[in-house]
Amino acid sequence: MSTKTRRMLVPMAAATAGVLALSACGSGGEVNDASDGLLMWTLEVQPDRLEVQQGILDGFTAETGIDVELVPVEEDQIAQLIASAALANELPDVIGSVSLGLVRTFDSEGYVNADLSGEIIDDLGSDTFASGALELTSDGDRQLSVPSDAWAQILVYRTDLFEAAGLEAPTTYETLLTAAETLTTGDQFGITLATDPTGNFTQQTFEALALGNNCQLVDDSGDITLDSDECATAVDLYTQLAQDYSPAGTQDVVSTRASYFSGQSAMILWSTFILDEMAGLRDDAAPACDECADNPQYLAENSAIVPLITGPDAGDSAGSYGEMTSFVPTSAASPEESKQLIEYFMTEGYIDWFGMAPEGKFPVRAGTADNPTEFADAWGTLETGVDTRMPLGDLYDAATIETLTGAAENMSRWGLLQGEGVLVGQITAQLPIAQVISDAGAGSIDAATAQQEMVDAVTEIANG
Repeated sequence: MSTKTRRMLVPMAAATAGVLALSACGSGGEVNDASDGLLMWTLEVQPDRLEVQQGILDGFTAETGIDVELVPVEEDQIAQLIASAALANELPDVIGSVSLGLVRTFDSEGYVNADLSGEIIDDLGSDTFASGALELTSDGDRQLSVPSDAWAQILVYRTDLFEAAGLEAPTTYETLLTAAETLTTGDQFGITLATDPTGNFTQQTFEALALGNNCQLVDDSGDITLDSDECATAVDLYTQLAQDYSPAGTQDVVSTRASYFSGQSAMILWSTFILDEMAGLRDDAAPACDECADNPQYLAENSAIVPLITGPDAGDSAGSYGEMTSFVPTSAASPEESKQLIEYFMTEGYIDWFGMAPEGKFPVRAGTADNPTEFADAWGTLETGVDTRMPLGDLYDAATIETLTGAAENMSRWGLLQGEGVLVGQITAQLPIAQVISDAGAGSIDAATAQQEMVDAVTEIANG
């Protein structure tokens, strides 16, 4: 599995490990002395990305005179390392590319300087950030981190097939189901949905649809709400789609993409990491549809995306699924210098930051007060790809680019806003929802049974 795919699937598992490793440790530590420079940890550890980050830091040092030591840290090691650093009074000043789950974990252990994050947001202008990004990185009126970039779980669909069949864009439960039914014919399926019982991708895919109908894992009191009418509608839709309009057998992160790329299915739910692959820019995951033989970019030219599929019960509370990363000033951060560093990353260095992998890093800060769309506009000009590289704006139309850069506005996640990050991490580690979805997709159980089994499984974990 590629580095990009692994990155997509592990954030909450890492947060779970963090809870276990950090639970015995206090934050400890003192404010760092910046006279010898700053210490920054980064979870962006690939060599090419480290080179980009070092270039940004060189620019920062040239402008401010402040030296910064950059230390790469693997995501599956950060829990142990930060606990050890706290005990030794050697916490870094700043940590870059911290996932939503880890932000919550670090805050629960006292490693986050929320006041400093709030000051940075105020300096940069809160109205320059996507509101959803700030909400997901806040706890009440405490701004836990400075959100930097995101990827979204999106519905990708074949515009040529939709136009030929006279179908509306699949932006609602109703239009999605109608399209899946209409386009399931002969050797073609309307959609390919994840049903792998061992894959977090299956839970992510279900959660993406569920959030669109305001199906929540828990309420503000922490009570499990998977037995709600909103969740019943979501489970019923997923069951219908998987049983009747998606290929049989176990479908995972690789097979769903292959199904769409081969022309077998008219829709898939996947992450924005698919954008470069769909354009034929990665040799080991190239489109293989009949039309793609003559035009490797056929799917990119004849596909559109939907970041939010709204259900009939959502009202004004429909949400979309995604992962977001942040810069975290720690509780030991040298305040003024660390603020300067993060603000530099979010201004002069920002385009280079999300330009490291634009297909999976769209900016959650669209621009500045003077130029409100500066960063969103720049994102569309950046090159993407692995074996071949091309600007995103040459591959996708302006409407698609605009949709992607605005996806963070409606982004949400189960449990995080309700303070149940630990429960979410346990569910991600044990994957009970993926198992139930697999059984429902195979027709072993009906939708009502699937919903009850989800409730029972999550309740058992919560009470365990």
